[in-house]
Amino acid sequence: MTMPSQHLDARPAARIGARDLALVSVFAALIAVLTLVPAVPVGALGVPITLQTMGVALTALILGSLRGGSATALYLLVGLAGVPIFAKFSGGLGALAAPSAGYLIAFPIAALVTGALATLVLRKKSRVRFGWLFLAAMGGSILVIHPLGILGMSINAQIPLGQAFILDMAYWPGDVVKNLLAATIAVSVFKAFPNFARRRFQS
Repeated sequence: MTMPSQHLDARPAARIGARDLALVSVFAALIAVLTLVPAVPVGALGVPITLQTMGVALTALILGSLRGGSATALYLLVGLAGVPIFAKFSGGLGALAAPSAGYLIAFPIAALVTGALATLVLRKKSRVRFGWLFLAAMGGSILVIHPLGILGMSINAQIPLGQAFILDMAYWPGDVVKNLLAATIAVSVFKAFPNFARRRFQS
């Protein structure tokens, strides 16, 4: 009687693993699709405004830290492998030499931070709160994306950090809007699928 019981216990674990893998793949593809929306070059270095950061924030808010970070890392690895899923239909290792390299490298780390902050909110609040999810998304931007983006611009464009900081300020208004949209969509997803937020704690 012991062997059948063990066999039955193993099947749910396999289903959970397959579900997580599917979610990671789907959200990596979502970030890629959002990135391919026409970009708007900004500033002297031409680092574009894209929907990448909204995709990263949305992925982290919905999937949580580990799965969100994995989805974002998968997107980054596929792009660095040469698939043209970065801004302006670019891809390959050459992206690491561009002024925007710091932003790209920051995305998986930002997803880990945003997802962790969002998970704390979902655990402690009886209802999904738009404001808290927005602050979680902004936390990833403020703590990770912008600092590493500034550092990347300074190194690859060979400009002082102060100048890179000034150039980075042009992206803040857009990030606020994109994080507002990401939080809005996340709240809608959790309202439509109330068990979704709880399931993220089980894997």
